[in-house]
Amino acid sequence: MPVLIALLVVSITGVIIDRQSQSIAEERMRAGVRDQLAIIRAKLEGNISSNVQLVRGLVSTIATEPDMDQARFDALVGNLFEEHSQLRSIAAAPDLVVRMSYPLAGNERVIGLDYRSNPRQWNAVQEAVETGRLVLAGPLALVQGGEGIVVRFPVYTGDAETRRPWGVISAVIDVERLYADSGLDDPGLSFDLAIIGHDGKGSEGRLFYGPDLSEADPVRADVALPTGSWQLAAVPYGGWAMDSVNAWLLRGLIALGGTLILLPILTSRRMVELRHRHIGQLRARERQLAALSHRLNLALETSKVGIWELDLETGAEIWDERTNELYGLPIDGGIRTFEQWKTIVHPDDAERSEADFLAMIGTGRYESVYRVLLADGTIRHVRSIAMLHRVAGEPDRVLGVNWDITSDVALNEDLRRAQQLTEARNIELEAAKTRIEHNALHDSLTGLPNRRYLDEKLQQQAESGYLGSGGIALLHIDLDRFKQINDTLGHAAGDAMLIHASKVLRANCRPTDFVARIGGDEFVVVSEAGADDVSLAQLADDIVQAMRRPILHEGHQCRIGVSVGLATARGDNIEVRQLLINADIALYRAKARGRNRYEFFSAALQAEVIGTKRRADEILQGLDTNAFIAHYQPQFDAHSHDVVGVEALARWNHPSEGLKTPDSFMTIAEELSVVSIIDRMVLEQALRDLDRWQAMGLAVPRASVNVSQRRLHDEGLVESLRELDITPGRIAFELVESIYLDESDGIVGWNIDRIKDLGIDIEIDDFGTGYASIVSLQKLHPRRLKIDRQLVHPILEQPAQRRLLASIVDIGKAMGIEIVAEGVETMEHAAILRDLGCDILQGYAFARPMDRDGLERFLSEQRWRAAS
Repeated sequence: MPVLIALLVVSITGVIIDRQSQSIAEERMRAGVRDQLAIIRAKLEGNISSNVQLVRGLVSTIATEPDMDQARFDALVGNLFEEHSQLRSIAAAPDLVVRMSYPLAGNERVIGLDYRSNPRQWNAVQEAVETGRLVLAGPLALVQGGEGIVVRFPVYTGDAETRRPWGVISAVIDVERLYADSGLDDPGLSFDLAIIGHDGKGSEGRLFYGPDLSEADPVRADVALPTGSWQLAAVPYGGWAMDSVNAWLLRGLIALGGTLILLPILTSRRMVELRHRHIGQLRARERQLAALSHRLNLALETSKVGIWELDLETGAEIWDERTNELYGLPIDGGIRTFEQWKTIVHPDDAERSEADFLAMIGTGRYESVYRVLLADGTIRHVRSIAMLHRVAGEPDRVLGVNWDITSDVALNEDLRRAQQLTEARNIELEAAKTRIEHNALHDSLTGLPNRRYLDEKLQQQAESGYLGSGGIALLHIDLDRFKQINDTLGHAAGDAMLIHASKVLRANCRPTDFVARIGGDEFVVVSEAGADDVSLAQLADDIVQAMRRPILHEGHQCRIGVSVGLATARGDNIEVRQLLINADIALYRAKARGRNRYEFFSAALQAEVIGTKRRADEILQGLDTNAFIAHYQPQFDAHSHDVVGVEALARWNHPSEGLKTPDSFMTIAEELSVVSIIDRMVLEQALRDLDRWQAMGLAVPRASVNVSQRRLHDEGLVESLRELDITPGRIAFELVESIYLDESDGIVGWNIDRIKDLGIDIEIDDFGTGYASIVSLQKLHPRRLKIDRQLVHPILEQPAQRRLLASIVDIGKAMGIEIVAEGVETMEHAAILRDLGCDILQGYAFARPMDRDGLERFLSEQRWRAAS
C-alpha cells in the first residue's frame, strides 16, 4: 500500500510539473507573438502616416493654386511618387468631381466621377467636407480596379475670413504593397493574423484581413490611424498549447488506482517520455523566437524606424541602434534617460515636446514632431509615436517608435515657400491689374478719364440721371488753334496746352462733375442737367473765358480758345449715345459761328442736322445714279465774238426738286469729301461732249473745268488724267487763287506742274477776290486770268473801278496771260471790257449756262450774233 501511495504522489507531481511547463511555454509564445505584432503595428502606423504626410504637402499647394492644371498636378504628384511610399494614385476633385489623376494611365475610368452620385464613396467624402478633417475609408473596391485604402483630404482656399471649400483630394494607398511593406506577407510569420476595424472603426469595425480569431484567445494590438484605428489579432498556427489533458489525467488517475499494482513500471516510463517531449517542444519554440527576433531586427533596419522603451518608474530608457543614430549618440548599448533625451531636443521644441509626452500619461497615447540638435549642429526632424504599456504587478512602460522626417519637412518647407512666392506674385499681379485697369480707363498725359471710361460712366448713369439727379448734361469741348501751336512749337508745346486745358476744366467744374479727354484736343464734361440751362451756360462761359488767357511756354506766349457744345437730357433711361451726338452737333455749330463760344443743342439745330443728313444721303445717291451732269456757258472772243470755248459747270438733276446749282449742294459735298468725284464726272462728260461736237462739226475749241483743292492734293491725280488721254489745249483747269497762290504745298505744286506737262491749261478763277501776289502769278504762270464778276459789274458807273480793272489787264498782258472777264451782263459791259484789253468774254449778255442739247442748238443757230 505505501508503494501505491508513493506512485500516486509521483504521478500527481508529474502532472503538476507538466501543467507548469505548458503555462510557461504559452506565456513565452504570447510574448513572442506580442513582440512581432508590435513591429507590424509600428510599420503599419509609420507607413500610413508617412503616406498621409506626403499628400498633406500637396493639399497645401492646391489651396494656394486652385486653378492648377493637369501638367502642374502631374509635376507635383510625380515628386511625391519618387519617395518610397505605398501610394497607388492621387485624384483631385474640384467641386467633388474628379478632374485630375496621377498616374492617368490605368485610372482613366475615375476621371469624371461625381462623388455625389456614387453611394459607396459619398459618405466618406461628405464627412471630410462637413468636418474639415481627413477621412480614411477602406479597404474598398476601386473604380479603376483592385482594392485600396482611400484617404480623403478636404481642400479649402482663401484665408480664415474668406475660407471656402475647393473640393477633395483622394489618395489611394495600395493595400497589397502596404501589407507587404509592413511585414504581413512575411513567410517567416509563425501565427495567423487578422485585422479588424474597416473604415478605421477599431474593435467595433468588421474583419477585413485574415481569419476570424475571436474565439482563439488572440494577442491584440491597436493600430493608431490619422483618424480612427485598427485592431490586430494574432494566434500561433498550432494554437497556444496542446489539448488539455486535465480530464484525461483525472481519468488516468482513477484508472491508475486500479492498475498501479499491475503496471507500475509502464506508468513511470510513460511519464518520463512525456516530460522529454515537452522539453523538446520548449526548445523548438525558443528557436522560433530567436528567428523572429532576427527577422524583427532586419525589418527595423530596412524600415529605418527606431525603437525605444521607457521605464516610467526609474526613468531609464532603452534605445535601439536606429534611435541612437537619429539622436547622434554612439551605439554603445548604454542606458539612456528621459533627462538625456530632453537635452537632445531642440531648445525651441523642448517645452512643447515634453508637454506632449506628459499628456500621454492621461491618454495612453503619445505622438509628437520635434527637432533634435546634434553635436555637430545638424538639425533633424523626428516624428515619435508611443503607447503606454501597463501590466499588473510591473512598472508602467512606454513603448515607441521614431523615424526621421527631415526630408518630409524640407518638402513641406519648399511647398510653403512656393506658396509664399505664389502669394507675393498674386499681390504683384493684383497691383499690375489695378495699374492696367487704371491705364485702360485714363489718359496717360492729363490723367483724366478716357473715352472708354466716359462710355462706361454714361451707361451707369443713364437710368436715373447723373448721380441720381434725373438728368445728364454734356459739354463737348474742342480746343481752338491747338493745331497751329502743335505744328509750329512742337508736340511738347501741344502736350503742355492739353495739360493746361485739363487743369482749367478741373478748376472750373464742380468736384462732382466728370471730366474726360476723349482724344486729340477734345474733352467732355458730364454734369447734372438741373432744372434749367442757366448754370450750364455760366459753366460754359467760365471755361471759354478761362481758356482765352495767354499761356507762357518756354518763352512763347501761347493763346488758345475753346468751342463748347452743350446737350442736356432729363428723365429716366436716357439715351446717352444720342446725347453725345447732340453735344457734338452743338460743338460743330459753335465752331461754325466763329469759335471761342458755346452753343446749346436745340430742336431747330436738330432739324437742320436732319436736313443736312437727308441732303447728304441724296448727294451720295445722286453719285450712284449719275445725277450730276455738266451744263455749259460759252466763252467768246472779245473782238470777233466767235466761240473760243465753254466753261463746264456742275449741275445736280435732283429727282424731285429739279436742277440744282452748286450753291445748294457743294458745301455738303465738301463735307462728304465727294467734290473731287463730281469734278471728275464733269470732266469726263465734257471730254465726251467735245468729241461729239467735233464729230458734229460744231466749233468748240476747248472746255474749262473746275478742280477742287482736295483733288489737287490727290497723289494719283496725274496718273488718272494720263489715262484719259486728253488732247493738249483741249481742257483747262480753273483754280481759285486761294488754292495755290501764296502757298507752298509740295503736292499741289507738283501736280500743277505735271498737269501743264499733259497739255492742260491752268486758269485762275475769280481773280481779284483773294490774296494773290505778283510773285505768285510769276511762280504759277497760268494761261488765263478770269476777272471776277464783282469787279466787272461796277465799271459802268465807277471810273475808279474801271481803272482798277485796267491795271489787272495790264499786269496780265505784261506777263503774257490771257484775260477772261466773267459776269458780262450787257453789251455795254462787253464793249468797255474789249477796249480795256480783255481777250475773252463770258456772261448773260451772250448766253446763259445750258445743257448739251441746248448748247448744240445755240451753236447751230448762232443766236448770239443777233444779240451782238
